[in-house]
Amino acid sequence: MPKAYWIAHVTVTDADAYTNYTQAAPAAFQKYGARFLARGGKTEHLEGTTHPRNVVIEFDTMEQALACYHSPEYQEAKTHRKTAALADIMIVEGME
Repeated sequence: MPKAYWIAHVTVTDADAYTNYTQAAPAAFQKYGARFLARGGKTEHLEGTTHPRNVVIEFDTMEQALACYHSPEYQEAKTHRKTAALADIMIVEGME
């Protein structure tokens, strides 16, 4: 079964309020076995629209990644992110 990757492109609009998200979200990620592969860091933007913060999170399966996103823990954290950042988020299934 292929792994899945949660990819987020984020522009934080209120850094103080965003800390509420960064404090709440780890509970969901830990519960569903998430492994952060990239979080912030240097970016070389080459094409298309961009956000200054880029995150890649690995999950063992697509089902785990989707369960994490839809979990009560993440949905609660998301309420904090929505008021403090603009985000494009996708979950991509990896190759076998």
